[in-house]
Amino acid sequence: MLNELSLRLVVALQSIGQAIEAKFQDEKGQTLAEYGLIMAVIAVAVVVGAGVIFRNAIIGAFNSASNCISTASGNTGCGA
Repeated sequence: MLNELSLRLVVALQSIGQAIEAKFQDEKGQTLAEYGLIMAVIAVAVVVGAGVIFRNAIIGAFNSASNCISTASGNTGCGA
């Protein structure tokens, strides 16, 4: 009987200790990292989407700059 009582006491103390430990575990860092990864994925998607949407404008700007550089001479300015 005494052994059973002491065993129950030990089990009860262990469960109380586990409950207290669970209350004090910090998951804020993990949650912050998850939100950071989600934001990184969204940022990459936005950049890729903008590149697809404005593809022709980007190509035109680079072609214009390339033409300006290759034909630049002396006093002639480009795009002004």
